[in-house]
Amino acid sequence: MEATNSFAAIFDMDGTLIDNTPYHFKSWQALFKKYNKGEISKETYYTSISGVPVMDTIRKLFGDDRDEAGLKALLNEKEEFYRQEYAPYVAPVNGLVDFLSSLKNSGVKMAMATSATVEDIDFILNRIPIRNDFDEIVNSSMVSRPKPEPQIFLKAAEKLNTEPAKCVVFEDSLAGIKAANSAGMKVVAITTGHTADELHPIDLVINDYSELTVQKLAALFK
Repeated sequence: MEATNSFAAIFDMDGTLIDNTPYHFKSWQALFKKYNKGEISKETYYTSISGVPVMDTIRKLFGDDRDEAGLKALLNEKEEFYRQEYAPYVAPVNGLVDFLSSLKNSGVKMAMATSATVEDIDFILNRIPIRNDFDEIVNSSMVSRPKPEPQIFLKAAEKLNTEPAKCVVFEDSLAGIKAANSAGMKVVAITTGHTADELHPIDLVINDYSELTVQKLAALFK
């Protein structure tokens, strides 16, 4: 039997460590409304925007009307709205804190690999005491090709000094699952934004971290 620390765990942040995706959706709705971009459907958000760096989406949707400074201002406006809405409700997904502790105590190396901005990462990690559980934090500014490309997960594996085939990725978004599969990693999907049937291809699906143990995770690599 392999030691539990023979693999590494890589976690997305939004929708994976915290169930904040509905608040991001609200902030996009507010931005669309303010700038007369029409309605944004939940389906469009969850299939095309969730998991992708915010600036990439803003550039795609608002790039014809604004220069780079204007786009940056829009990003700040969107993120400020999101933080105001979500701040009173910031909480880890059920079971997360204990699960991260059990991974750490078992010697499993861990990274966060997120499309979020540094400001957004700090906004969350200053409110939930899990920063020290991660050996590495990789954000969207550290890669040139965002999810659904695999680069961010490959970068995390490199920083953890672990081959991709020995990594398991935790994700909630379709873009993230595609990226993890392209990286040749195991995938555990969490149902904060999609039903279990919509999340594929994956190795395991959970509703929250109370359903997981280190041993169950290690079994994926047998």
